[in-house]
Amino acid sequence: MAQAATSLDTFPKYLLLNADRFRDRPAMRHKDYGIWQSWTWAQQMDEVRAFAIGLETIGFSRGDKVAVVGANRPRLYWTFAAVQSLGGVPVPVYGDAVAEEMAYVLDHAGVRFAVVQDQEQVDKILSFRDQIPALTEVIYDEARGLRDYAREGLHDFKEIQAAGRALLSSDPERARLWEEGIRQGSGDEISVMLYTSGTTGRSKGVMIKASAAVNAASDTVAFDSLTEKDSVLAYLPLAWVGDHYLNYAQGYVAGFCMNCPESQQTVPQDLREIAPTFYFAPPRVFEGLLTSVTIRMEDAGRLKKWIFRHFIEVARKHGEAILEKRPVPLSGRLSYALGNLLLYGPLRNVLGLSNIRVAYTAGEAIGGDLFSFFRSLGINLKQLYGQTEAFLYVTAQKDGAVRADTVGPATPNVDIRISEDGEVLFRSPGQFSGYYKEDEKTAEVMTPDGFIKTGDAGFFDSDGQLKIIDRAKDVGRLRDGSLFAPKYIENMLKFFPNIKEAVAFGNGRDFATAFINIDLQAVGDWAERNNIAYASYQELAGHPDVYKMIARNVDETNRRLAKEPMMAGAQIRRFLILHKELDADDGELTRTQKVRRAFVDERYHDLIGALYDGSTEKYVETEVTYEDGRKGKIRATVKIEDAAVHEGAAQPAREAAA
Repeated sequence: MAQAATSLDTFPKYLLLNADRFRDRPAMRHKDYGIWQSWTWAQQMDEVRAFAIGLETIGFSRGDKVAVVGANRPRLYWTFAAVQSLGGVPVPVYGDAVAEEMAYVLDHAGVRFAVVQDQEQVDKILSFRDQIPALTEVIYDEARGLRDYAREGLHDFKEIQAAGRALLSSDPERARLWEEGIRQGSGDEISVMLYTSGTTGRSKGVMIKASAAVNAASDTVAFDSLTEKDSVLAYLPLAWVGDHYLNYAQGYVAGFCMNCPESQQTVPQDLREIAPTFYFAPPRVFEGLLTSVTIRMEDAGRLKKWIFRHFIEVARKHGEAILEKRPVPLSGRLSYALGNLLLYGPLRNVLGLSNIRVAYTAGEAIGGDLFSFFRSLGINLKQLYGQTEAFLYVTAQKDGAVRADTVGPATPNVDIRISEDGEVLFRSPGQFSGYYKEDEKTAEVMTPDGFIKTGDAGFFDSDGQLKIIDRAKDVGRLRDGSLFAPKYIENMLKFFPNIKEAVAFGNGRDFATAFINIDLQAVGDWAERNNIAYASYQELAGHPDVYKMIARNVDETNRRLAKEPMMAGAQIRRFLILHKELDADDGELTRTQKVRRAFVDERYHDLIGALYDGSTEKYVETEVTYEDGRKGKIRATVKIEDAAVHEGAAQPAREAAA
């Protein structure tokens, strides 16, 4: 087989190269019906080629845009490469998006084709078909439930591949022409269009050029020494830049194996079976892992509890130093070795992290205690900071120079500077070429010399590592001049396993307050152990004993804030437990699970007012949206509690306001 051209500036060129250099090595695995199926790089190229040629038989043309919708499935990943090999642009869309939201993205992008996972996604598209005028063909992966659908414009993925293989069989020259088309492909073409999470409004289409994507991936593959011997579990949203970069882009450059889980419900089990060497998870996943460990230990016997508590304390004292190869007393090393035998090793194995060589977290700040907990177990967990507009990486922590309170220095070939008003600006190899159809918004985020405004406030520490405080527009002041950084407060609250989400308020007000979402798994388990009956999230959230539990968490958060001069004045004075979970379908969260503050402020205006007017409770009616688009209402009387404020190292008001 002829190798790809020497200018490796597109991912299909890497596909040709990998099918040659790693021909019989695994490129993709997928667990289906409990069985892992595997494809080598040579087999993966065959699958991609058949689908690409099949697309041409139903009218695909160079420059066409193709929506990719669903969970992590081999065929959806193959779609990226197939579309790129023909000079088209894949547009991944969040599979859990409601029909109207999905229709907006498909229409805005002008997609002609949609490759989707199953009947659910087909139904969403068909329900808004009249609002997506450019769309002509829908291709599905899983046929279940679609047998009796009208066939015009609706195709089975297998049938498209079969048509491609039939054409390749009757005209072998098509294979050569397809490969030649890949070699002639330009790195200046758009490789992918990724839609932002829409934290501040409608999602924007971020255009990433092929050469930029390849260059960025090449830099980070070298940074973490990734090779064809590594493996990853692809379980995060297909439409998120993190999944596309960390799994697809890095996978094609390094040649490692991407593993797709059977379903989101089986991810923990699949993680244990695969035991990947490279792993990424946002902080909420690590919070969930710690919550599951905590719950398990609450149900354990007295001896196991003692072993856990004793050796976790040993890990806290010596674990990170041993991981970073710093000096540790012999007694500490011996204690840690025994702990590794009795606790850390088995725990890493249970969590599926036993083979981890490099692990990252990003998306939002992670609590220092949570971060240190996993590192102390011997897991090389690091932080990165990035954005869709950067094609992910802006900073990343180097091995041996990892701290919980920073996100690391600039990654290779990335330039960072801090503006006069404290905003982080960057220029990188992978940065976007613009927002699709939105030149004005593109101009708004660009500086005259080519740096991109992140919208985040931060500063460099003395050792050159970047610290992110919060979104620049969200950092404010209380009326007495005290600094108010809501995300900082929220992340402290979310360290507790009982708290899943939090939203802090206080800018321009007399004091700080908070909405809290309980973690239904953790609090539900606690309720069962304490014989507390409940029928719904709403009922459990309003229970007096749950309020007492959360009040203790808020009090501990205030104690920690009191120790920090910059934040001591922003301790939480009042809080409530929200009567419903914040939900992306209701517009309260983005599809990447970030709080949409402006929307929450508007939607819960009356509840926020009650936090500040002295009310002890407030009756509310909240509209909710079901996945099929139907509307409903949740009614509740929400209790409001006061919290104690602790004396600490608060700055004088005039100093804080300076």
